[in-house]
Amino acid sequence: MVRGAAAVAILVLVTGCRQDMHDQPRIKPLGANSFFADGQGARPLPAGAVARGDLRENREFWTGTNADGVPLQALPMPVSRELLIRGRERYGIFCSPCHGATGEGTGMVVRRGYKAPSSYHIDRLRLAPVGYFFDVMTNGFGVMPSYASQVPPADRWAIAAYIRTLQLSQHFDAGVLLPEERARLDAPVPAVEPSAPAH
Repeated sequence: MVRGAAAVAILVLVTGCRQDMHDQPRIKPLGANSFFADGQGARPLPAGAVARGDLRENREFWTGTNADGVPLQALPMPVSRELLIRGRERYGIFCSPCHGATGEGTGMVVRRGYKAPSSYHIDRLRLAPVGYFFDVMTNGFGVMPSYASQVPPADRWAIAAYIRTLQLSQHFDAGVLLPEERARLDAPVPAVEPSAPAH
């Protein structure tokens, strides 16, 4: 009985020592392989294969233009508070070094000698369709390089929405405000007492 149990235990231990899953036959992706006629381990992608998350069905979203190639006049998604907050955040990271915080074209990089970009507040850019800004971020323009590899399309649209907000902030017709809103806007700002210097 003891010999039988010992034999079963040895048999179980010996079978546990095999590394079939570790030593399984496999093809190294970039290695040579004699299985395929071309001798390569990596296989070409089938025709029409699309990388995950890269299916570009919505032309307007991916290019910023309509079917005729004309820049979009409106965003391809609804404008929301979250979109503008995201746009402000991404603008601060990628755009403000050259364009400045308000879009005047006076960012820190410009103050250090880089060529100044046009202000977003000139008529040509205030009247430009929002798809134009998306296209410039995607493909570059003048001395501005393409930001397509750094900024995903959804963030480019968020930045374009924020640029439009910056433009509206500097060219807003106060005459459309309600009287109470206008009074609040015209109210004097209370003076702030300077705090004592810290030691």
